Amino acid sequence: MTSNAPRPDHSPTTRAPEAAPSSRYAQGTPAAEGSAPSSPFRVERTPRDEAPQFVLPLVARIERAAPPARTDALETAARAVLTILSDERALGEGQWAQVMRDWQDARIRKVVRRARGAEWRRAEALPGITVTGKSAEVRVYPPVPLDGWPKDLARLQVSGTDLDDPEPPRDPDPSTPVLWMNPDVGMSAGKAMAQAGHGAQLAWWDLSAPARTAWRDAGFPLSVRTAPASRWPELTASGLPVVRDAGFTEIAPGSCTVVADHPALRRA
Repeated sequence: MTSNAPRPDHSPTTRAPEAAPSSRYAQGTPAAEGSAPSSPFRVERTPRDEAPQFVLPLVARIERAAPPARTDALETAARAVLTILSDERALGEGQWAQVMRDWQDARIRKVVRRARGAEWRRAEALPGITVTGKSAEVRVYPPVPLDGWPKDLARLQVSGTDLDDPEPPRDPDPSTPVLWMNPDVGMSAGKAMAQAGHGAQLAWWDLSAPARTAWRDAGFPLSVRTAPASRWPELTASGLPVVRDAGFTEIAPGSCTVVADHPALRRA
Protein backbone atom coordinates (compact mmCIF):
# COMPACT_ATOMS: atom_id res chain seq x y z
CA MET A 1 0.00 0.00 0.00
CA THR A 2 1.27 3.46 -0.85
CA SER A 3 0.26 6.87 0.39
CA ASN A 4 -0.03 10.30 -1.17
CA ALA A 5 1.31 11.87 2.03
CA PRO A 6 4.66 13.59 1.54
CA ARG A 7 7.50 11.91 3.36
CA PRO A 8 8.76 14.30 6.03
CA ASP A 9 12.30 15.58 6.25
CA HIS A 10 13.91 13.79 9.20
CA SER A 11 16.52 16.40 10.10
CA PRO A 12 14.52 18.09 12.90
CA THR A 13 14.04 16.14 16.11
CA THR A 14 10.45 17.31 16.41
CA ARG A 15 7.78 18.12 13.86
CA ALA A 16 5.01 20.68 13.83
CA PRO A 17 1.56 20.08 12.39
CA GLU A 18 -0.31 23.36 12.44
CA ALA A 19 2.95 25.33 12.37
CA ALA A 20 1.85 28.92 11.88
CA PRO A 21 3.34 31.23 9.26
CA SER A 22 4.51 33.76 11.80
CA SER A 23 7.65 35.69 12.65
CA ARG A 24 7.29 34.67 16.28
CA TYR A 25 8.99 31.40 15.33
CA ALA A 26 12.75 31.36 15.44
CA GLN A 27 14.41 30.54 12.16
CA GLY A 28 16.14 27.18 11.99
CA THR A 29 19.53 26.58 10.44
CA PRO A 30 19.03 26.91 6.70
CA ALA A 31 19.82 24.05 4.38
CA ALA A 32 22.26 24.49 1.52
CA GLU A 33 21.07 26.83 -1.21
CA GLY A 34 18.89 25.00 -3.68
CA SER A 35 18.17 22.11 -1.30
CA ALA A 36 16.04 23.71 1.39
CA PRO A 37 13.33 21.21 2.38
CA SER A 38 9.69 22.22 2.53
CA SER A 39 8.19 20.21 5.35
CA PRO A 40 4.94 20.71 7.26
CA PHE A 41 6.87 19.80 10.38
CA ARG A 42 9.28 22.74 10.48
CA VAL A 43 8.43 25.71 12.66
CA GLU A 44 10.15 28.30 10.48
CA ARG A 45 8.41 29.77 7.46
CA THR A 46 8.66 27.57 4.35
CA PRO A 47 7.08 27.53 0.87
CA ARG A 48 4.24 25.53 2.45
CA ASP A 49 3.06 28.78 4.03
CA GLU A 50 2.58 30.29 0.56
CA ALA A 51 0.31 27.45 -0.58
CA PRO A 52 -3.49 27.66 -0.12
CA GLN A 53 -4.25 26.56 3.42
CA PHE A 54 -6.75 23.82 4.26
CA VAL A 55 -8.14 22.26 7.42
CA LEU A 56 -9.29 18.71 8.17
CA PRO A 57 -12.70 18.93 9.90
CA LEU A 58 -13.68 16.44 12.56
CA VAL A 59 -17.07 16.46 14.27
CA ALA A 60 -17.64 14.68 17.56
CA ARG A 61 -21.13 13.58 18.52
CA ILE A 62 -21.74 14.88 22.04
CA GLU A 63 -25.31 14.36 23.21
CA ARG A 64 -26.26 16.06 26.46
CA ALA A 65 -27.69 12.89 28.00
CA ALA A 66 -24.86 10.57 26.99
CA PRO A 67 -21.55 12.29 26.25
CA PRO A 68 -18.64 10.02 25.32
CA ALA A 69 -15.76 9.28 27.65
CA ARG A 70 -12.83 11.64 27.07
CA THR A 71 -10.19 9.00 26.36
CA ASP A 72 -12.48 7.12 24.00
CA ALA A 73 -13.18 10.37 22.13
CA LEU A 74 -9.46 11.04 21.74
CA GLU A 75 -8.78 7.52 20.51
CA THR A 76 -11.72 7.61 18.10
CA ALA A 77 -10.56 10.94 16.65
CA ALA A 78 -7.08 9.53 16.08
CA ARG A 79 -8.51 6.48 14.32
CA ALA A 80 -10.72 8.76 12.21
CA VAL A 81 -7.66 10.61 10.93
CA LEU A 82 -5.93 7.33 10.09
CA THR A 83 -9.07 6.06 8.39
CA ILE A 84 -9.30 8.98 5.97
CA LEU A 85 -5.55 8.93 5.30
CA SER A 86 -5.81 5.31 4.19
CA ASP A 87 -9.21 5.48 2.45
CA GLU A 88 -9.21 4.63 -1.27
CA ARG A 89 -11.00 7.90 -2.01
CA ALA A 90 -8.02 9.80 -0.53
CA LEU A 91 -5.38 7.94 -2.57
CA GLY A 92 -4.25 7.86 -6.18
CA GLU A 93 -7.02 9.21 -8.39
CA GLY A 94 -9.72 8.95 -5.71
CA GLN A 95 -12.36 11.67 -5.43
CA TRP A 96 -10.72 13.16 -2.33
CA ALA A 97 -7.12 12.61 -3.41
CA GLN A 98 -6.41 16.08 -4.81
CA VAL A 99 -7.74 17.98 -1.79
CA MET A 100 -5.87 15.60 0.52
CA ARG A 101 -2.68 16.40 -1.39
CA ASP A 102 -3.41 20.12 -1.26
CA TRP A 103 -3.96 19.91 2.49
CA GLN A 104 -0.74 17.99 3.06
CA ASP A 105 1.24 20.31 0.78
CA ALA A 106 0.43 23.19 3.14
CA ARG A 107 0.44 23.27 6.95
CA ILE A 108 -1.35 20.41 8.66
CA ARG A 109 -4.40 21.75 10.48
CA LYS A 110 -7.28 19.94 12.16
CA VAL A 111 -10.34 21.42 13.88
CA VAL A 112 -12.78 19.48 16.05
CA ARG A 113 -16.37 20.69 16.42
CA ARG A 114 -19.27 19.16 18.31
CA ALA A 115 -22.77 18.23 17.21
CA ARG A 116 -25.88 16.69 18.74
CA GLY A 117 -29.38 15.79 17.63
CA ALA A 118 -30.36 17.40 14.34
CA GLU A 119 -26.91 18.98 14.03
CA TRP A 120 -25.34 15.53 14.00
CA ARG A 121 -27.84 14.24 11.45
CA ARG A 122 -27.03 17.14 9.12
CA ALA A 123 -23.31 16.58 9.66
CA GLU A 124 -23.68 12.89 8.83
CA ALA A 125 -25.36 13.75 5.53
CA LEU A 126 -22.18 15.43 4.25
CA PRO A 127 -19.48 13.34 2.51
CA GLY A 128 -17.16 11.89 5.12
CA ILE A 129 -16.46 8.86 7.30
CA THR A 130 -17.92 8.13 10.73
CA VAL A 131 -15.69 6.18 13.11
CA THR A 132 -17.24 4.67 16.22
CA GLY A 133 -15.49 3.86 19.48
CA LYS A 134 -16.84 2.36 22.70
CA SER A 135 -18.89 5.44 23.50
CA ALA A 136 -17.70 8.01 20.96
CA GLU A 137 -18.66 8.82 17.38
CA VAL A 138 -16.40 11.05 15.29
CA ARG A 139 -16.98 11.96 11.67
CA VAL A 140 -14.02 13.10 9.56
CA TYR A 141 -14.35 14.99 6.29
CA PRO A 142 -12.12 15.73 3.33
CA PRO A 143 -10.12 18.92 3.93
CA VAL A 144 -11.76 22.26 3.24
CA PRO A 145 -10.28 25.75 2.72
CA LEU A 146 -9.79 27.69 5.95
CA ASP A 147 -12.56 30.08 4.93
CA GLY A 148 -14.64 27.56 2.98
CA TRP A 149 -16.38 25.35 5.53
CA PRO A 150 -19.70 23.80 4.47
CA LYS A 151 -22.58 25.68 6.10
CA ASP A 152 -23.72 22.75 8.22
CA LEU A 153 -20.20 22.37 9.66
CA ALA A 154 -19.39 26.07 9.96
CA ARG A 155 -22.34 26.63 12.29
CA LEU A 156 -21.17 23.96 14.75
CA GLN A 157 -19.48 25.02 17.97
CA VAL A 158 -15.83 24.39 18.76
CA SER A 159 -16.36 24.94 22.48
CA GLY A 160 -18.34 22.57 24.67
CA THR A 161 -16.11 19.55 24.24
CA ASP A 162 -15.13 19.27 27.91
CA LEU A 163 -15.37 15.54 28.55
CA ASP A 164 -14.43 13.31 31.46
CA ASP A 165 -13.50 9.69 31.94
CA PRO A 166 -15.95 7.96 34.30
CA GLU A 167 -13.03 5.88 35.57
CA PRO A 168 -9.27 6.03 34.98
CA PRO A 169 -8.24 4.32 31.74
CA ARG A 170 -6.31 1.08 32.05
CA ASP A 171 -2.61 0.86 31.36
CA PRO A 172 -2.06 0.49 27.61
CA ASP A 173 -1.02 -2.78 26.03
CA PRO A 174 2.74 -2.45 25.30
CA SER A 175 2.21 -4.13 21.92
CA THR A 176 -0.32 -1.48 20.85
CA PRO A 177 0.57 2.00 19.54
CA VAL A 178 0.23 4.65 22.23
CA LEU A 179 -0.21 8.38 21.73
CA TRP A 180 1.33 9.87 24.87
CA MET A 181 -0.06 13.27 25.88
CA ASN A 182 2.06 15.87 27.63
CA PRO A 183 1.22 15.71 31.37
CA ASP A 184 2.04 19.40 31.84
CA VAL A 185 -0.21 20.87 29.10
CA GLY A 186 -3.91 21.20 29.83
CA MET A 187 -6.26 21.07 26.85
CA SER A 188 -9.97 20.87 26.21
CA ALA A 189 -11.14 17.53 24.84
CA GLY A 190 -11.59 19.07 21.38
CA LYS A 191 -8.05 20.41 21.32
CA ALA A 192 -6.69 17.12 22.63
CA MET A 193 -8.62 15.21 19.94
CA ALA A 194 -6.92 17.29 17.25
CA GLN A 195 -3.52 16.73 18.85
CA ALA A 196 -4.12 12.97 19.05
CA GLY A 197 -4.99 13.10 15.35
CA HIS A 198 -1.69 14.87 14.64
CA GLY A 199 0.21 12.20 16.55
CA ALA A 200 -1.51 9.39 14.68
CA GLN A 201 -0.73 11.08 11.35
CA LEU A 202 2.95 11.46 12.22
CA ALA A 203 3.16 7.79 13.12
CA TRP A 204 1.42 6.86 9.85
CA TRP A 205 3.83 8.92 7.77
CA ASP A 206 6.89 7.40 9.46
CA LEU A 207 5.79 3.77 9.10
CA SER A 208 6.90 1.48 6.30
CA ALA A 209 4.27 0.36 3.78
CA PRO A 210 3.98 -3.14 5.33
CA ALA A 211 3.57 -1.66 8.81
CA ARG A 212 0.86 0.71 7.57
CA THR A 213 -0.98 -2.16 5.94
CA ALA A 214 -0.80 -4.27 9.09
CA TRP A 215 -2.08 -1.40 11.24
CA ARG A 216 -4.92 -0.64 8.85
CA ASP A 217 -5.94 -4.28 8.49
CA ALA A 218 -6.05 -4.63 12.29
CA GLY A 219 -8.50 -1.71 12.50
CA PHE A 220 -5.99 0.87 13.75
CA PRO A 221 -5.73 -0.28 17.37
CA LEU A 222 -4.24 2.45 19.56
CA SER A 223 -4.38 4.00 22.99
CA VAL A 224 -4.22 7.62 24.10
CA ARG A 225 -2.80 8.16 27.56
CA THR A 226 -1.30 10.99 29.59
CA ALA A 227 2.37 10.24 30.04
CA PRO A 228 3.79 9.95 33.56
CA ALA A 229 5.59 13.22 34.29
CA SER A 230 8.78 11.34 35.07
CA ARG A 231 8.76 9.65 31.66
CA TRP A 232 7.91 12.63 29.45
CA PRO A 233 11.51 13.87 28.95
CA GLU A 234 12.57 10.37 27.94
CA LEU A 235 9.71 10.09 25.44
CA THR A 236 10.43 13.43 23.77
CA ALA A 237 14.10 12.48 23.38
CA SER A 238 13.42 8.95 22.15
CA GLY A 239 13.41 9.68 18.42
CA LEU A 240 9.70 8.88 18.15
CA PRO A 241 7.46 11.38 16.30
CA VAL A 242 6.67 14.42 18.44
CA VAL A 243 3.86 16.92 17.82
CA ARG A 244 4.88 20.53 18.41
CA ASP A 245 1.80 22.76 18.34
CA ALA A 246 1.66 26.08 16.52
CA GLY A 247 -0.16 27.79 19.38
CA PHE A 248 -3.19 28.96 17.39
CA THR A 249 -5.49 28.10 20.32
CA GLU A 250 -5.29 27.28 24.01
CA ILE A 251 -1.57 26.55 24.43
CA ALA A 252 1.74 28.30 23.89
CA PRO A 253 3.33 28.04 20.43
CA GLY A 254 5.99 25.38 20.19
CA SER A 255 4.53 23.24 22.98
CA CYS A 256 5.24 19.53 22.63
CA THR A 257 1.84 17.91 23.02
CA VAL A 258 2.02 14.28 21.85
CA VAL A 259 4.63 11.55 21.34
CA ALA A 260 3.52 8.85 18.89
CA ASP A 261 4.84 5.58 20.28
CA HIS A 262 4.22 2.92 17.63
CA PRO A 263 6.07 -0.38 18.27
CA ALA A 264 7.31 -0.41 14.67
CA LEU A 265 9.00 2.97 15.21
CA ARG A 266 10.79 2.15 18.44
CA ARG A 267 14.54 2.00 18.28
CA ALA A 268 16.09 -1.38 18.98
